[in-house]
Amino acid sequence: MKRYWITACAALCLSAAAQATGPTGIAFVHAPEMGSGVCTGGTPEKAFACAREKCIREGGNAQACKRIAWCFPARWSVDVFLQNADGYHWHEFSCGLDSRETAATVAEIQCDRKTRPYLRECTVTRFFDPNGKQVEPK
Repeated sequence: MKRYWITACAALCLSAAAQATGPTGIAFVHAPEMGSGVCTGGTPEKAFACAREKCIREGGNAQACKRIAWCFPARWSVDVFLQNADGYHWHEFSCGLDSRETAATVAEIQCDRKTRPYLRECTVTRFFDPNGKQVEPK
């Protein structure tokens, strides 16, 4: 009986360790003209709460910092800045992508002037690796 109890405890410990190091999601929060936040986490609630706090620290407020995107697993992500001819500008976030190269291709499609002729400017502002680490564009 003691051997079964030890085996069961070991299995539970290994399961908890696997969950702690398992895949994470990524959350994007944005407040136009104020700030943004990006965090990874095991649940949308935890990741969005963290991202909202970062957005507020950048100058947003709780009401303006809106949930924009969540991907699970996080994988690669890209943040693209876009501006139309009238000066209106915004960010588009894409996540859950296979690689940095795929993220760059998604950004190229978002910035394609043939499908979006109204764009004055469109550029990648940053990438995020599968762990949520910011990676500057080349």
